[in-house]
Amino acid sequence: MLNRKLKVMVLAGGPDRERPISLVSGRHVAAALREAGHRTLERDILPGEFGALNDWRRWGGHVVFPVLHGPWGEGGPLQQVLEQQRIPYVGCRSRAARLCMNKHLTKLALVQQGLPTPPFELLTQEQKRSIPAPLVLKATTEGSSIDVVICQTHEEAEVAKRKLVKRHKELLVEAFVPGKELTVGVIDSPAGPKALPPIRIIPATPFYDYQAKYHRNDTRYVLDPKRIGLPAKTLNQVRDLAVATHRALGCRHMCRVDLIVDDRGESWILEVNTIPGFTDHSLLPKAAAYSGMALPELVNRLVQMAFDGR
Repeated sequence: MLNRKLKVMVLAGGPDRERPISLVSGRHVAAALREAGHRTLERDILPGEFGALNDWRRWGGHVVFPVLHGPWGEGGPLQQVLEQQRIPYVGCRSRAARLCMNKHLTKLALVQQGLPTPPFELLTQEQKRSIPAPLVLKATTEGSSIDVVICQTHEEAEVAKRKLVKRHKELLVEAFVPGKELTVGVIDSPAGPKALPPIRIIPATPFYDYQAKYHRNDTRYVLDPKRIGLPAKTLNQVRDLAVATHRALGCRHMCRVDLIVDDRGESWILEVNTIPGFTDHSLLPKAAAYSGMALPELVNRLVQMAFDGR
């Protein structure tokens, strides 16, 4: 993989509820690309408004780097447009993007591949759930813990369901697994996907919600394996599971896999993020930096792969 100096358009913003975070991520990616020696253009993009892609062509661009978070920009529709227009881009192909954005389909694929994930079911407004509390209710196609509710009792679950079905036709119900929350980034390489160091997440809030992810400064991120509180064997296992998930779901270039290690030491895959954040709080860049890969090196590696068609 040659280290070429490229013209890269960074796409951020979009129509999804994570738009504000996407804009911040996009600025960080563009700055890191410039530091790596690339020329960049930063553009917003919305469904049906593809003037940015015309700008990319007139500019003689080499690669597009989407840094959008949410169903349209991360979950397949934008990727399909880029594929139809034969534009090289960073990240998953549209099929894998759709699969990973839908939490229910992701879990079905994990089960099919024999990978461990907590018991789950899909719930509509008319259906009664069979998974007892404590449980987690999740919107099937949102990220950043938007519309995720941990319910300790049957009554809490019913109240949360009535609230969430007003915004979502379907909800994912997942058995609540107490334990240590970890996330593992995966980056492709010529030798295959490689797991970055696991990060243990210790929020000051009851769980790692939107505020804890992006606005609070009291969330603890533990990267030192000696301080995570798990044996080396378990940490190696979660890294192996992250790579297996990346492969099983057809991810490309990068992803971040969220897991829980329960009190018995068993690891459970929760969900997958195919365009992880690139803000000051974001975990893929933290793990890469801990492994010795600063953000300019990380984004350079990603655009070189996209340019090479890998």
